[in-house]
Amino acid sequence: MALAELYPATEPRTSGLLSVSRLHEIYWEEIGNPCGVPVIFLHGGPGAGIAPIHRRFFDPNFYRVILFDQRGAGKSRPRAEIRENTTQDLVSDIEKLRNFLAIERWLVFGGSWGSTLALAYAQNHPDKVTELILRGIFMLRQKELQWFYQYGASEIYPEAWQGFIEEIPENKRHDLIEAYRQIFNGEDEEKKLSAAKAWSKWEASTSFINYNPEAVKDSVNSEFALAFALIENHYFVNKGFLEHENQLLENIEIIRDIPAVIVQGRYDVVCPPTTAYELHSKWPEADLKIAPFSGHSAFEKEITHLLIEATNKFAKNDYL
Repeated sequence: MALAELYPATEPRTSGLLSVSRLHEIYWEEIGNPCGVPVIFLHGGPGAGIAPIHRRFFDPNFYRVILFDQRGAGKSRPRAEIRENTTQDLVSDIEKLRNFLAIERWLVFGGSWGSTLALAYAQNHPDKVTELILRGIFMLRQKELQWFYQYGASEIYPEAWQGFIEEIPENKRHDLIEAYRQIFNGEDEEKKLSAAKAWSKWEASTSFINYNPEAVKDSVNSEFALAFALIENHYFVNKGFLEHENQLLENIEIIRDIPAVIVQGRYDVVCPPTTAYELHSKWPEADLKIAPFSGHSAFEKEITHLLIEATNKFAKNDYL
């Protein structure tokens, strides 16, 4: 069977900045059919921002697609700002955007951190969510952070890991997330940028099952790396601003009846499959799809296929 490919590139029909607080404005854009079924795309990171390629998971003839840069990311302003930037703030922003666009309910699509935010949003506003498509599940628990930022993934990508830890003095490597926080909160701008690039490069180096030099090159762009690293670290130091680390698992009952597809790469080193498995164990009504030869990125060919298959099947009501 041929793998589904991304839909052709398309330009936004409309876009803008929405004021969501005295400090923050979020950039949003809309593509597709203005009378179509609404879907919102939630990007990863946090701090990664949206890109034109993200528009291409959805049939533009069927869907009215909304994408936005979360606080501090992409074209949102102020860039790389961590004040007034919490999970609760982002959930509130999604609702403000939905109301601004006069959308009653929508499909929520999110991968990696986007899956975290999608779950948090759906559990806060289940009546506003028609379906969920989740990829590379991340629930921001301590064992997940430890795996990727302290010990675990380091054993699989030792050469990339070396670049990550070299920014940190040996006597501070027992808690790398905290050590990076101290740099990011410091006054040395040159050191901050160097650390941000190392943080960003570590994730890009491990996101594909085969090394992707273009992704790595993009990850060390100064403007991108600063927003990505500072915002991610801010969220991770604060445990995602969740009430407790099992919050998203323990609140599954709230969203149990929402049709959902979970797409997970078997060899995802950033967000290992055990997290998706635990989520599905609590939520067997969701449809778990394992991509057997894929890593973390949504642009692994198998994962792209499964995501587009999910958007197409929801479009045809096959899951309803």
